[in-house]
Amino acid sequence: MDFQYSGRRISGQKIKGKIEADSQRTALSQLEKDGLVIFNIEETKPWNKDIIIHKKAKNKDLVIFLRQYATLIHAGITISEATKTMMMQTDNHALRIALTNIDKKLEQGEPLSAAAKRHPKIFPALLVNMIHAGEVSGRLEEILTKMADYYEKQYRNRQKVISALLYPSVVGVITVILSIFLLVYIVPQFVTMFNQFGGEIPAYTQFILSLSQLAGNYWWILLLFAAAGILLYSYLKQFDLFMYAVDILKMRFPILGVLAHKGAMVRMTQTLSTLVNSSVPILKSIEITEKVVGNRVIENVLAETRKSLTVGDSLTTPMKEHWAFPALIIQMIQIGEKTGTMDHMLAKAAEFYEEEVDQLSNRIKILIEPLMIIILTILVGGIIAAVIMPMFGMFENI
Repeated sequence: MDFQYSGRRISGQKIKGKIEADSQRTALSQLEKDGLVIFNIEETKPWNKDIIIHKKAKNKDLVIFLRQYATLIHAGITISEATKTMMMQTDNHALRIALTNIDKKLEQGEPLSAAAKRHPKIFPALLVNMIHAGEVSGRLEEILTKMADYYEKQYRNRQKVISALLYPSVVGVITVILSIFLLVYIVPQFVTMFNQFGGEIPAYTQFILSLSQLAGNYWWILLLFAAAGILLYSYLKQFDLFMYAVDILKMRFPILGVLAHKGAMVRMTQTLSTLVNSSVPILKSIEITEKVVGNRVIENVLAETRKSLTVGDSLTTPMKEHWAFPALIIQMIQIGEKTGTMDHMLAKAAEFYEEEVDQLSNRIKILIEPLMIIILTILVGGIIAAVIMPMFGMFENI
């Protein structure tokens, strides 16, 4: 537990600080041994810990940390000294605090995996289990390097998906903002002119004028609906059934759904391959993969595979009955089960789907860019055309 304290030194200097101890009495005793007179001491509030200690470390920082940590251990430096070195070297504040606490636990004789487990926001369950496997097998340096490669691949694949979705998202937002601006501020300025000159206004223009009036008078209702939608989604996120339906929609969505589906397959095969290759028991490997795959549809199937294995059935039995698992994945796992090369076959499947994600993301970017420009032209051009069309008739009357 962490405690905040205030007091003064024997010299009279006032001080404030933090200390970690098993209890308040132990913390107070330790401070008094250091010659401090304590005025007030209290346990750090949980919300404050969450902000400082439990803040997530960036993927890039985690990869750099793992590589450098593995290099130090390979050079013959003890785990405790390597932790102290990385603690002073890292620029990430949350990671530095976590390493400081881990260093204290290591000095008390606690294993690295157990100390890292206390900081789940910094060190995910997958990494903690891999560190434990490295401690047991004596391959900690090798496993840390392997995990750095794993997180680097995960980051690269995620960036590919984000890159494919970034352009249409930006153009879509610009289209909506520009359309609202035209409807609310530009179109109303022509209404007075149309009324003054008279003449027949085309039906399409009347529709745009009505839409403009609706947006101008009731914009707050649109904002209210948007806010209500965000709040409703935030509330429903806590229900597994709702998020299960969302994940199905993600994978079934035209074009982009294929990208999401293949991305989930990459995460699953890479994670499972890494765990099995590091001698983590298969049931534990599947359990950890469930937590990191990031898709409840696949997560549920993996849970069924664990049950299947416990009763002596094949790993692929539940997979064969579910649409989310392609035939290639099932065949490669079956070969891995028969030949004892599960990690190798899963790694091959991960490489295949990683290449698929790369090619598909590039094709999507090539396809969507002109498509979004066409949509932008139709929406914005349609509003402008609705304003210009009646003006030709008015000029003819003049």
